[in-house]
Amino acid sequence: MPSRILGGQEVISQDTVWEEHSHPTHELLWNERGASTARIGSRMWTITSRIGLWIPAGLPHSGFTPAGTWHCAAQLSMARTLPLAPGPIAVELTPLLRLLMDRLIHQTLSERSQALTEAMILDVLTPCEHQLALPIPEHPLLTPIVDAVRADPADGTSLAQWSHRLGVSTRTITRSFETETGMTYRTWVATARAQHAVELLARQVPLEQVTESVGYRSASAFITAFRRITGLTPGQFRRIEAHSSAFSARTLSD
Repeated sequence: MPSRILGGQEVISQDTVWEEHSHPTHELLWNERGASTARIGSRMWTITSRIGLWIPAGLPHSGFTPAGTWHCAAQLSMARTLPLAPGPIAVELTPLLRLLMDRLIHQTLSERSQALTEAMILDVLTPCEHQLALPIPEHPLLTPIVDAVRADPADGTSLAQWSHRLGVSTRTITRSFETETGMTYRTWVATARAQHAVELLARQVPLEQVTESVGYRSASAFITAFRRITGLTPGQFRRIEAHSSAFSARTLSD
């Protein structure tokens, strides 16, 4: 690598699956438009224009990027100490960080300007308060629940109904979820639904349709649950997406 940070971006023309791989460099992923996912171990991460993902060098990961996503990635060499934790972590795509990354990707910089820009990027990298990371439990008891919710986030099977189907107590299911994921059953389901909702919102699916697709009976109930998980209302998420895409389009045209 000719520099400590090398960034690039592209609009993905078709649904793309990234088979498990790793890099000799650290990687920062984010989107200017759309939502994608990355799987690291048993955890599924959602990547948007607000929430990026930091992947340490050498860590195996796979992913999925839907068609139309404006996908961005930066490779960071190991030449200096980096400010983030050694494991994968959600990164806040602040306006300043976005401006610096756009400058690095789209402008021809002098050696001094490039070094200063890179130093500022490393200085402003900060963890995201609200991360969309879904642990995928591997206990066989929970597999039917996980498969059902991931296949159809609107699945309305209650904890009591799952208890009856699986022949165990609700307490056993609850305890297994907490042991495997660190989440309650209800929080896990809400997070899985929020991940799916983000993908739909990024594609400009109407709010009423998103609400129904992720299993809420009313838009107000969906908005409350979505904000609890992501820190944003669906409307705020869409405004951030629109602003991000418009900003990047102006940058490219300039």
